[in-house]
Amino acid sequence: MSGLRNYAVVTASYWSFTLTDGALRMLVLLHFYSLGYTPFMLAFLFLLYETAGIFANLGGGWLAARFGIPRMLMTGLSLQIAGLAMLSALDPAWSAGASIAWVVAAQGVAGVAKDLTKTASKSAIKATSEGGAGQLFRWVAWFTGSKNAMKGVGFFAGGLLLETVGFRGALWAMMALLAAVLVCVAFSLPRQLGRAKASQSLKEFFAKSRSINLMAAARVFLFGSRDVWFVVGLPVFLYSQGWRYMEVAGFIASWTIGYGLVQAAAPSVIRRSADGLSREVPEARLWGAALTAIPLVLALLLGHDQMARLDLVVVFGLCAFGFAFAVISSLHSYLILAYAGSAKAAEDVGFYYAANAAGRLMGILLSGALAQAGGLAACLWASAVMLALCLGVTFLLPTESAPRRLPA
Repeated sequence: MSGLRNYAVVTASYWSFTLTDGALRMLVLLHFYSLGYTPFMLAFLFLLYETAGIFANLGGGWLAARFGIPRMLMTGLSLQIAGLAMLSALDPAWSAGASIAWVVAAQGVAGVAKDLTKTASKSAIKATSEGGAGQLFRWVAWFTGSKNAMKGVGFFAGGLLLETVGFRGALWAMMALLAAVLVCVAFSLPRQLGRAKASQSLKEFFAKSRSINLMAAARVFLFGSRDVWFVVGLPVFLYSQGWRYMEVAGFIASWTIGYGLVQAAAPSVIRRSADGLSREVPEARLWGAALTAIPLVLALLLGHDQMARLDLVVVFGLCAFGFAFAVISSLHSYLILAYAGSAKAAEDVGFYYAANAAGRLMGILLSGALAQAGGLAACLWASAVMLALCLGVTFLLPTESAPRRLPA
């Protein structure tokens, strides 16, 4: 019963964090696009956010094992408050160069906050689950899906707050919410949750099993394939088609909420096995193949300029993409925990989500560059290539019980 309680506390705290993270993304994107920033400049604003996340995940996994999950969760929440405070201090009188540097630095703090919080929260699932592979998959799916649905709410909230209380007022409101959550976490979770003997050297830390390394490689391409069109290419495309800010934010929010709901329901869609791998890995390959075809078809359709309402073609196509992507990302999130060793699950999860951040960084940079050079179609071609690479990696995954770790 205590495991369920701790899982509920961690999930609720991460919901609050994710709400502010999604709102912050939309606030920064729409606010600075309205100031005349180019797509590549918008992508650059998120550069340090994702780069910092790579190192935050690597370090966060080790720190969670060394000091416990609750302490790292509180550290992530505190850093998010600090990042929001930095952005609220932005002065419109500053030069463009100074403003960009300040926003990039603040986004870097927010990037560390996000990935420390995510690593701690997802490690907590392994630490609190006591019911075997079936319960682990359900808990991972619900946690991941509900988190992404909350991020979608955050996207909508960001657009709404920007129009109602303005950039600075929105930041202050989010700071107040996170401060309340921080106090609740401090008094709700056992301090020893997730603590284990951390690796004593870099060689030991990076001595991952082959399965963990393969999952990390697949994650790089999987999330690069989404962010290469999602972060900059799609909002700019919809805005160029005559959509208003709230319509763009509303669609992205709805897409993300739907994506999260499908993730939560993924265990009912995937064929399951008693050992937790023999059917799940082939399912990852099947869904990966279906997902790869979608951006390929969309890119070909966008090549026909005479087609009416290209924006609606993109909307329906990306809804199909979102469904398939939700299922496979939820399945991958389960597989990394299934392959992870219990003793150092936090380190394995941190390593995996460092790869996630690397994929997002690659996707964001390419999204800005490709959207400026060839529009959304170029972004979708890149997405199809990345998904093909991800699919190739999943064919190397073992379908037997999690193998032993490689010797340090």
